[in-house]
Amino acid sequence: MIFEEKAKSIPITKEMVWAAYKKIRQNGKGVGVDQVSLGDFDKVRNKELYKIWNRLSSGSYFPPMVKRVLIPKGEGKQRPLGIPTVSDRIAQEVLRAYLEPRLEDEFLECSYGYRPARSAHDAVGEVRQNVRKYPWVIDLDIQEFFENVNHDLLMKALEKHVKEKWVLMYLKRWLESAILLEDGSHRYPSGKGTPQGGVISPLLSNLYLHYSIDKWLMKFHPKVPMVRYADDVVIHCRSYTESQEVLSSLKHRLEVCKLTAHPEKTKIVYCQKSGRNLKGHPVQFDFLGFSFQPLQISLKRGGSFQQFDCKMSRKSKKRILGTLRELAFHKKSQSTIQDLALMLNPKIRGWINYYGKVSKKSLTPVFYHLHHRIIKWILNKYKGFKGSKIKAVNWLRRIIVSFPYLFYHWHLGYKFVRT
Repeated sequence: MIFEEKAKSIPITKEMVWAAYKKIRQNGKGVGVDQVSLGDFDKVRNKELYKIWNRLSSGSYFPPMVKRVLIPKGEGKQRPLGIPTVSDRIAQEVLRAYLEPRLEDEFLECSYGYRPARSAHDAVGEVRQNVRKYPWVIDLDIQEFFENVNHDLLMKALEKHVKEKWVLMYLKRWLESAILLEDGSHRYPSGKGTPQGGVISPLLSNLYLHYSIDKWLMKFHPKVPMVRYADDVVIHCRSYTESQEVLSSLKHRLEVCKLTAHPEKTKIVYCQKSGRNLKGHPVQFDFLGFSFQPLQISLKRGGSFQQFDCKMSRKSKKRILGTLRELAFHKKSQSTIQDLALMLNPKIRGWINYYGKVSKKSLTPVFYHLHHRIIKWILNKYKGFKGSKIKAVNWLRRIIVSFPYLFYHWHLGYKFVRT
């Protein structure tokens, strides 16, 4: 027993706190305002878990400030991310696990993000099927969604499903908790916003969008399929006229829900396999790191045909190449090739498991770039090659043949070395 349980006014048990801790232990890495890491927390784990349980179960838990950091978003922009403390992540996980089963019963099939037994690949697969049936797509971008979630509307939605006053009390405290900014100052939310990065935020965001978009679309446009992953939304239409009508009414609906469709990123896309630029409309849209567009598909028996499908997006490719540049491993001449493999394999495995599952071929340029940097590392490490790229390439080819499992992608067929 990690701590002694006593009778409390709120039905939070030690088992709930322990299960929440184990879940956070698997996923959480960030350090909050108290600068306590998971490793630091584990040194005093029993004491801290008792404290969390004691306060949660007595109604006296108040969340600490959330640390806000800015992470690159692409195109020179940044996305604000809220990082709670380890203790607060555990407390949020207790409430998330308590609420999720009942809210899951309400969510619709069109929603895929942050739900059990559902994944981004499921959402991408559904869109791949739909673009072959429907010639028009509404690519909806909600402007600064997490920053604009209205607290009053969210609490109204929660009260519909949550009758326990103690649950609503804690959720309200999390919504109103202070935010520590990067310059050391802090501010309080002005009736809107839920920090992206909080454990409870995805569940609350799904509930907000469930009523803002999902149920509304099912009621007023029941014949229009939609796929939503968190705040990424793709709506399929049969005609351009229908897509105009749906988008117009949807924009009004978002305004009612205190949200805004991004005026530049929201667009109507023509997605027939012919790829004609019909009436000047775009013929490409991005969804969850993949670019949907007309692609030339090669046949094994020869020849090819055109189909509207997806591959890794240019933004995703650019982000991965940026990661390789930042690692600058080609300068680490003191390292061995085994050291490089240990450093790179977790990232390579992640890229293949995500992007390669949908389009293996689209990763080819990434691994060309990776091998180019490995060749630069070889030339920096082995001065006997005297800058000869041909010798470096031949050396790497011998390594690939002798140790095909050294780098994760080699035994999967990605053995591209350019001279």
